[in-house]
Amino acid sequence: MRNLTLRQLRTLQVVASHGRIVSAAKELALTPPAVTIQLRQAEEELGLELFDRLRDGLRPTTAGLAVIEAAGAIEDRLRQLAEEIDAIKGVRAGSLRLGVASTAKYFAPRMMAGFMKQHPNIQVQLLVGNRAEIIEKLRTHEVDIAVMGRAPRDLPATAVAFGDHPLVIIAPPDHPLAPVQDISKDRIAQENFLIREPGSGTRSALEIFLSDIPGRVEALGLEMDSNETIKQAVMAGLGIAFISAHTIEAEVQAKRLVILDVVGLPVRRQWFAVTRADRAMSPAMAAFKAFLLSNGARYLPVVGTLYPETAIRKTRPKGANADGKPASSRRRGGNNRS
Repeated sequence: MRNLTLRQLRTLQVVASHGRIVSAAKELALTPPAVTIQLRQAEEELGLELFDRLRDGLRPTTAGLAVIEAAGAIEDRLRQLAEEIDAIKGVRAGSLRLGVASTAKYFAPRMMAGFMKQHPNIQVQLLVGNRAEIIEKLRTHEVDIAVMGRAPRDLPATAVAFGDHPLVIIAPPDHPLAPVQDISKDRIAQENFLIREPGSGTRSALEIFLSDIPGRVEALGLEMDSNETIKQAVMAGLGIAFISAHTIEAEVQAKRLVILDVVGLPVRRQWFAVTRADRAMSPAMAAFKAFLLSNGARYLPVVGTLYPETAIRKTRPKGANADGKPASSRRRGGNNRS
């Protein structure tokens, strides 16, 4: 074990990424035989096969996955060490790999710009994916900090909240329910929903919200792979959607979408900055976390300006609810958590 070299560990990572010796050799600027030798030496050192040799390429074994994850952690720690040494020397520089759930991509660039103005010598790389993809990048040390709506449960992680994350239901402006107030959960559950793919945080939240409606979670609706596609489909009249209010600012202000007034909504979650609990904090990571705690919320859209509370009441008889009967007063879902 102690005779494994950093070069061999790096080779294992690249082979796992490409699945083929020839492709890995190109990235490493080595010959295929040289890559094969390093792979074989690593396996001999450990006494286990690290890859299954299949017809369609190489796939890591259980041992291979463990070694590759360790290689990522070692590479990550060496990069942090370089930044710590620079900090000791007084060099205010570094790098940060920021992973954001796809819902956060609507405000993440503004947040990055604000951070980089304060720390111009820190290079920031942005990686976007759904919740499951970003968690996997945390697991494999491909990102330093992740911005998401919930901390992962199956990974040792530290999460710091920096702002509210409301989830709402949207529809086209001409939808029959657009002018209705106090729409019940039973009524909204009758609509056709446009939903994200499995692994998405908003899909999980919708499943929780509708979980007490018998049979509804098993047939949620038409699946789409991005918030942009969902928004376009809603505007085209294909259905309604449960979505982060922070993804629809432009469309609501342009009156291409409306937020439906559903009892129990918005579901109020929070945005978190998530890091692995089992890794050291680099100066760049510490600077970004401090920035989020002090400034992060200011880069989030102000949802109160999007919610059509006043507009709804102006388009309906005063005091009427979804059934045309007097509406009882209720508190909006400010404390609703799922």
